[in-house]
Amino acid sequence: MNFYRQNWYYVGGALFVALAYIMGFWGVYHLTEIQVILIYSFMAMLAHQFEEYAVPGGFQGIGNIAMFGERLAPDRYPLNANQVMISNVFLTYPFYVIPVFFPDLIWLGFIQVGQGMVQIINHGILTNLRMKTLYNPGLATVLLLQWPTGIYYIYFVSAHHLAMNSDYIFGLLGAFASTVVLWLGPIRLFRDRNSKYPFREADMFKFMGRRLREMLATPPRSE
Repeated sequence: MNFYRQNWYYVGGALFVALAYIMGFWGVYHLTEIQVILIYSFMAMLAHQFEEYAVPGGFQGIGNIAMFGERLAPDRYPLNANQVMISNVFLTYPFYVIPVFFPDLIWLGFIQVGQGMVQIINHGILTNLRMKTLYNPGLATVLLLQWPTGIYYIYFVSAHHLAMNSDYIFGLLGAFASTVVLWLGPIRLFRDRNSKYPFREADMFKFMGRRLREMLATPPRSE
């Protein structure tokens, strides 16, 4: 289990490749158009996670050091390897897969694709401000995969008159609420400076490692 805990994003990358073959040779011919869009949205999230934690990676350190200002135990607080795995796999995978089986619940599809789109707040604004950069791991997939997929889903259901006003409202509210369920809630629940699930040091400083080490030398922010 510890191997998977430290490498789940590589497994997710392999799943992305497998789904690309499955969808290309089978899925697009046997699934409804909405199901295809929702599966592509899930694939976009897999790519997003790979960008964050594998290549270029480094969101482990960015999250704890730059975003949360941790200085005492940046390898395990507030994010730690166990919490990140739970949020990104055991919570996020079902969140993205369940709507595929209920394509007629348009509001549920809006929540699914919306979750990827609201990532722009974190990666497009907040993290760049903290890091003083124009890019951070996760931003490329938000802009190139998650937003185009989400926009196409909205266009498709609108063009085919599949959505009611309530679908848009529930979808928007649900997309923002999902950030609490998938990310903010688990971070608060599993945070522990004595956690026995630290990140590997090599993973902490993959992106902008020098800047993150400089941040570690500054006084900690009060909680």
